[in-house]
Amino acid sequence: MIRLDPYTTRRTVLSLIAGLPLLAMTRPAAAAVPSLSFDELYSKFGVLGLEFSEKVKSLAGQEITIKGFMAPPLKAEAAFFVLTEIPMSICPFCSSDADWPDNIVVVYLGEKQTFVQPSQTIEARGTLEFGSWTDPETGFVSLLRLRNAEYASV
Repeated sequence: MIRLDPYTTRRTVLSLIAGLPLLAMTRPAAAAVPSLSFDELYSKFGVLGLEFSEKVKSLAGQEITIKGFMAPPLKAEAAFFVLTEIPMSICPFCSSDADWPDNIVVVYLGEKQTFVQPSQTIEARGTLEFGSWTDPETGFVSLLRLRNAEYASV
């Protein structure tokens, strides 16, 4: 058994305590969630329609954030809403992906939340998906989606 005198023990404890702030500063920071803006969604519009940007392709399947405005929902108890680049007073529901506007993203909520006024800026956070998809329950067609999403006013 090793015995330390009280002075050595106290000095060891004090040196450990003194090093704590340094340890806290050297820990790696939590990875920031990447963000997208509406300007970064598509790289071009051509004869075949909208082409997704390399940023969208690289972030697919990852959690991202995007700021915008909530279009009025189709119904009060909807599990999704449309995030728009600018405030809208009507829902930009599309009949096909050929008609898809380049300034909206469908946000599928992980849990029900209270909807906000169309003029309130929000930040949505969820897993990014891209490519044409038709919701089997509503028939809503989307090119860009956030899954398991949540949002907050900003």
